[in-house]
Amino acid sequence: MFFSSAPLRRLRRSLFGISLEEITFVKRGFYRGGEPRSQQRLEQIAATFVSGYHAALEDDRVEALLPALQNVDTVSQGFAFEGAAMGLSLLDYFSPSQQRLVTFMQGAGKEHIYMLHVGAGWTLGRLPRNPYRLMQQFDPLLRWLALDGYGFHEGFFAWHRFFSDQILPRRLSGYARRVFDQGLGRSLWFVKGATISEISATIAAFPAERRSDLWSGIGLASAYAGSASSDSLDELQALCSAAGKDRWHLAQGAAFAAKARQRAGNPTAHTELACQTFSGLSQDEAARLSDECLQDLPAGEQNYELWRSRLRSRLANYETDTIPNRL
Repeated sequence: MFFSSAPLRRLRRSLFGISLEEITFVKRGFYRGGEPRSQQRLEQIAATFVSGYHAALEDDRVEALLPALQNVDTVSQGFAFEGAAMGLSLLDYFSPSQQRLVTFMQGAGKEHIYMLHVGAGWTLGRLPRNPYRLMQQFDPLLRWLALDGYGFHEGFFAWHRFFSDQILPRRLSGYARRVFDQGLGRSLWFVKGATISEISATIAAFPAERRSDLWSGIGLASAYAGSASSDSLDELQALCSAAGKDRWHLAQGAAFAAKARQRAGNPTAHTELACQTFSGLSQDEAARLSDECLQDLPAGEQNYELWRSRLRSRLANYETDTIPNRL
């Protein structure tokens, strides 16, 4: 077994750990001209991810790992589970016979199944592994989320290359690059400190064929992670206006966030507000619509995009200009 004793488990963190300084806005060079409370919230989210990652590195046994993750406040637990998935996936790379992550997905971590797939994808930015081989381990539909996680990692840790230079991931091709862009869009929410004008200008500079998936990632991040801006109806309406013709990609991302939180049992007020603003649906309604779009979904490589496109079409039928009175 790879690093099985307690001293060697601690060595894992010294070898593969991520310092808290590395995830600060100052160290990463993120935009700091926005709402200070947004920066604080986003930095805390990143710290929660790292805490889950380190927990898995230090002790991957379920009886030790699960309590450490559950000790995080309910609203933020998904980020801790996401980080733990990165840690477990990294350990599996060095000792693949263990299958720690798949076992965790099928058991103690199954309520956070969406975040676990995303977390696994972070390792693609850290290890010389084949993305498609990694995906083969996972659920035929949700495995695409690993590429979303890959996109987030690259945008977060190498934003100059992926946003300023707009490079494409060389290890991916075809539709895989679109899912990568959804994750890249999620990272942009952090890189720009949830500042709508900065986000909009950055996406507008991309080729037209990449913008929709970036907006999908923004919808997911604004609804799942939130920020001080996402607590404001005016700000969310401005975000919706900024998305323009890609408004339903934004709404689809928010619906995915609602589904992930419903599955984990950790709904939030900012997820509710985002769903209501982008589509006129409550977070429960958006999650239920996401489930309905999975019905009779054919198997195959296009299943993930078919799910997304079905959801966008259904959401468009609930268009509203203002938030419903029921909120």
